[in-house]
Amino acid sequence: MHSSVAVEKSLTQRSFGSAEQTDDDLAYVRRVQSGDVEAFDHLVLKYRERLFSIIYNLTSNREDAADLTQESFIKAFRSLKRFRGRSSFFTWLYRIAINTTLTNLRKNRMRHFFSFEKISEEVSSAEIIEALVTRTNSDRSVLLGELQEKLNEALHKLSPKHRAVVVLFEIEGLSHQQISEVMNCSIGTVRSRLHYAKQQLQAYLQAYID
Repeated sequence: MHSSVAVEKSLTQRSFGSAEQTDDDLAYVRRVQSGDVEAFDHLVLKYRERLFSIIYNLTSNREDAADLTQESFIKAFRSLKRFRGRSSFFTWLYRIAINTTLTNLRKNRMRHFFSFEKISEEVSSAEIIEALVTRTNSDRSVLLGELQEKLNEALHKLSPKHRAVVVLFEIEGLSHQQISEVMNCSIGTVRSRLHYAKQQLQAYLQAYID
């Protein structure tokens, strides 16, 4: 049985912006690089919930998400000496987590699902989600239940990279530029993947939102 992650932030708040590089992050990174390994605990405590959230939305499995979150932090710790601050620490950490998760999905051919319940009532700009705001609360609740299964099926047909772009943009609130940095691809590639994914999802779910 799959469980959902509680909604903590509105998509319109673009939560990633609050995770930009801070002097505090850099200070802890420098301490770790200087041999103070315990300073890494602060970074883990600060970012573990956000990292777990993105990984869970790619796997929809709490145990897998917990394991992959831990693996991502271990990889980050081992690679921290090579961190030069060219991007924000969280962008760098996100990249490690995304790559670790996508590798795991490809390797194990995991069935991974999208948690529609992570989307708050402050909906995104995507047409398929906008259709929900015209419903009453009771109608929306019923519709969300019906859409959950169909949306999972639709996203399961997308490649992990297309799924990741949707999750990063619609759920995590990253900009195209930020996604390109996290996934190490061009902004054009991000837009192309997002456009393709939205077309596929909208076509599949059109009958349920009309």
